[in-house]
Amino acid sequence: MTHPFFVDIDPVAFRLGPVAVHWYGLMYLLGFLGAWWLGERRRRAGRLAVGKEAFADLAFYTMMGVIVGGRVGYMLFYVSLDWIWRDPLALFRVWDGGMSFHGGLLGVLAAGLWWSRRQRVRFFDTVDFVAPLVPIGLGLGRLGNFINGELWGHVTDKPWGMIFPHALQLDPRFASMDVAQLKAQYASGALDAYARHPSQLYEFALEGVVMFAVLWLYSRKPRRRYALSGLFALLYGCFRFGVEFVREPDVQLGYLLGTGWLTMGQVLSLPLIAVGLFLLWLSRRQPAPQQA
Repeated sequence: MTHPFFVDIDPVAFRLGPVAVHWYGLMYLLGFLGAWWLGERRRRAGRLAVGKEAFADLAFYTMMGVIVGGRVGYMLFYVSLDWIWRDPLALFRVWDGGMSFHGGLLGVLAAGLWWSRRQRVRFFDTVDFVAPLVPIGLGLGRLGNFINGELWGHVTDKPWGMIFPHALQLDPRFASMDVAQLKAQYASGALDAYARHPSQLYEFALEGVVMFAVLWLYSRKPRRRYALSGLFALLYGCFRFGVEFVREPDVQLGYLLGTGWLTMGQVLSLPLIAVGLFLLWLSRRQPAPQQA
């Protein structure tokens, strides 16, 4: 009998002496490098009327926006706010985990606004330029979540369900077992009933592969202002809202309604859907920026 896949991947990619380089960090690095490389290609093709140094500044500012905004957003949206006066240094303990896409998005928008004003570029021309590049980092980040064995989905009997040891260790029946003991239980088939949706892979496929393919193909020709930004917001909002139905909510928050379906991720995605529809409607009477 075939058992569900047991997700036990070493989160450390390699070591440089005493320094451990984690896959999750590498995913962020690869996401930034991939976005920079494709963005530079688009800039050379005349899709953003700035020089190489100005684009390098944009790449740096958006990278900082992702990191700072993602961390601050997580602490504001997903953690009880008493940390502000009880333990303010928790904001800087990034090694404890915790990044928010919605916070990172706000950070990128703030960085883009700052850069646009300095370069005298229309803000939404900048956002439209950046939008097709973002899914690269989104998809790789979800792969990092999968490697870490975190952000798993609900229990399922689907044949593609997977066993996440960290999820089992939150269950009092398995809390005292280490991974080796859980593997022994797994080999006997005793854990088959605890298989879960690999929601990280669902998000990798939707937020990474599908969004990149749609936005990149759509952006191959100049589009009306707001169109790419609106399509990005609409796609991400819909995909994230849908996957949340099979993804376990954050332990510290749970479901926000007693009905057992509304999560913080869904609440934060609803404004994106609304903004995406509004921007697409707004784009109908906007000009398409001319290639430089």
